[in-house]
Amino acid sequence: MLENLDPQHELALHKAEGVGRKILATLNQPYQLRGHHYRGSSSLGIALFTDEHSSSEDILKQADLAMYQAKSAGRNTLRFFDPQMQAEINIRTQLESELHHALERNEFELHYQPQIQHQHQQSCFGVEALLRWHSPQRGLVLPGDFIPLAEQSNLILPIGHWVLQQACWQLAEWAEHPQLATLSIAVNVSARQFHQADFVHHLQQLLEHSGANPARLKLEITESLLLMKLDDAASKMNQLRQLGISFALDDFGTGYSSLSYLRQLPLDQVKIDRSFVRDVLDNPNDAAICKAVIALGHSLGLSVLAEGVETTQQCGFLRQHGCQQVQGYLYGKAMPAEQLLLWLNQQQPLSRPDADQPASLASPETG
Repeated sequence: MLENLDPQHELALHKAEGVGRKILATLNQPYQLRGHHYRGSSSLGIALFTDEHSSSEDILKQADLAMYQAKSAGRNTLRFFDPQMQAEINIRTQLESELHHALERNEFELHYQPQIQHQHQQSCFGVEALLRWHSPQRGLVLPGDFIPLAEQSNLILPIGHWVLQQACWQLAEWAEHPQLATLSIAVNVSARQFHQADFVHHLQQLLEHSGANPARLKLEITESLLLMKLDDAASKMNQLRQLGISFALDDFGTGYSSLSYLRQLPLDQVKIDRSFVRDVLDNPNDAAICKAVIALGHSLGLSVLAEGVETTQQCGFLRQHGCQQVQGYLYGKAMPAEQLLLWLNQQQPLSRPDADQPASLASPETG
């Protein structure tokens, strides 16, 4: 603790920062352990206080919040506490509390977005399960607004379990219906969930209890999941593959895109991220990436699916370059299960989009 820094706030900040930088530099010095060289780093949070009525507990909490901001900023740096930081933490705490209640009160629902196959004629071969939260306080909440928080806490584990459970029960229910029995369901799996030691066992139990056909379940994984523990991911994927489950590599091209993943892992599908599809007609770089992913996927015997297809022109470009599987607002939004059958009845047989038709003005699907 630094005392008597300066009566002026700015000068006190400057002096505290100087001491903090010295601490960071000292802790960053290399050292030896048993003949090996190591270099550590640290993250510092600093809270200034002058109010005699501030409790030591409050001051330590403020410094702690600032420290986590330093970690989020990339580590090996320092941050000062400020009131805006506390306001953001309060919002986060409230959202996390509401998420806990959402599970308890069954406020979540799965929506399903059709995935279309272009061959001699168009057909819906599967759907992607997308999570929706019907919050009494916030209304309909899309995944982008709460999944990041869930991933930073343990909430992603029970939420992810619920999603897989619902998908399995849905597959078992659809198996009794002629128009739905052939559909597969693709489910996004978080890295934290996938790398749980008992993930394979739990999923196997869900399949057995629900009676779902594993061959109709597809798990979508991301490059960030693979980066964490490649050997563990490969082992789990091979075990699940033996059950009949298939795998898609989601958002390919937005991360490291290491070709070793495609070579080492039992993948079935590569998905082109919507960010490339959105500007594929206007941005030569996005067009080149889409064409390269399509060619690479096919050369490795993988199917390629493009997300976020909104216009007939985008679809025409993708089909022209060999991408026969698409998903997006051009064909259908994510919808509750009870609406999917109505959608299928309205869409059969699906009309073939013409590249000369006007573009759709639909917004990109979030989730």
